Amino acid sequence: MISEEYLYAIALRECSQIGDIHFHKLVRTFGSAQEAWRRAKKEYKKLEGIGQKTVSDIGNNKHLESAEEELNFCEKNNIQVRLKHLGETPFLLNECNDAPAILYQKGNIDDSISKVSIVGTRNMTSYGRQFIEDLFEASQSSTYLSVSGLALGVDKEVHEQSILHQKPTIAVLAHGFQYLYPAKNRKLSEKILQEGGALITEFSSSQKPDRENFIQRNRIVAGMSPATIVVETGFGGGSVSTAAFANDYNRDVFALPGKITDLCSQGCNQLIFHNKATAISTIKDLIGMLGFNAPKEKIGELFPYSETTIQLSDNQHLIYKSIKDQPQISLDDLSQKIELPTHKILPIILELELLGKVKSFSGRQFIAI
Repeated sequence: MISEEYLYAIALRECSQIGDIHFHKLVRTFGSAQEAWRRAKKEYKKLEGIGQKTVSDIGNNKHLESAEEELNFCEKNNIQVRLKHLGETPFLLNECNDAPAILYQKGNIDDSISKVSIVGTRNMTSYGRQFIEDLFEASQSSTYLSVSGLALGVDKEVHEQSILHQKPTIAVLAHGFQYLYPAKNRKLSEKILQEGGALITEFSSSQKPDRENFIQRNRIVAGMSPATIVVETGFGGGSVSTAAFANDYNRDVFALPGKITDLCSQGCNQLIFHNKATAISTIKDLIGMLGFNAPKEKIGELFPYSETTIQLSDNQHLIYKSIKDQPQISLDDLSQKIELPTHKILPIILELELLGKVKSFSGRQFIAI
C-alpha cells in the first residue's frame, strides 16, 4: 500500500546514517522504501559505496514509531507528504542529485507554472525594495510563481509583492511544521496559503530552525526554479549559497549590482565579478531573459536612458543607421558598406551597445535596438 510506503520512507530517512543521496540509492536498489527497510541490513553488499555501518540503524522500531507519529501529525494538520521516488515532488527539483527524498507541504503547487526564485538579505535597503516592486509591477501580465525562504527582508517582500500582484508564492522553510520562524511572519504564511500558494519543508514536524538547516534549505529554493535572482546580499550571505547551488544545478543566476561601498550589494557584485551571476541592467531585459511575456505597456528601466537626450556623433549615427537598414549585418559587410576599417568601427559599436542602441551576436553580427 502507498500509505505504508510513506511510513517506511519517513522511517528510513530518520535513520542516523541515511541522507537523501543514500536514500535514493537504497530505493533504486530495492525498488521501494519498504523493501529497503526490510532487506538493506542483510543485503547491504548490493549497495555500491554503502557499508555495514551505514545500514546499521535501518530496522530500528523507534524510527517506525516516530514515522507513525509524523503521519498522524500531518493528517491532523492538512500537511501533504510528497515522496521524490514516487514522482510527487516538483519536477525541476527532482533533477537535482541531492534533492530531498521527502517534502512536507501545506497548500498547493501548480508545477506547470513557470517559477522564479528570488532571494536576498534580511537587511534590505530601499534600493532592493524598489527593485522587487518594479519587477512584479513590470511582469504583471506574465504567469509565474515565486519561490523564496520566508525570512525577513527580501524574502518577506517577495512573498508580499507576489500576493499583492496575485502571483502564487512558495515559502521554503528551514524547520518542521510545529514551528514558524521568524514568528513575525505567521500572518504572512497564512496569507500565502489563503492566496493559493504553499509552504514546504524537507524537515519533519519536530525539527527546530537550527542554524545549519538554513543552508540546507537554500538548495531547495535554488532547485525549484530555472532561474534565481539575488537582490541584495553581503559577502558570505546566505543568498550567496543559494546562488552557488543554482550554479551547481546549471540554472540561471541573476544579481542586482550596486555600489561597491554598499554592504548589501557586495555579495551581488562579487557574484557578477566571478561570473557566477549575470548582472541585471534593466528590468525589461531581465523579464526577457526569464522568458516571461513582454509587458503590455512600456516599463521603467532600472538604469533608464532617454532616446531624446542621446546625441549621436556623426560616426555613431552613420553606423547605427547602417545597422538599422540592414539587420544582423556582419562586421565585414558593415565595413564595406560605410567604407571604414573594422578597427575603427568596433569602438563605435561598443559605444552604441553601452547606449542601448545596438546589440551584438556571435560571428560579429549586429542589430539595432
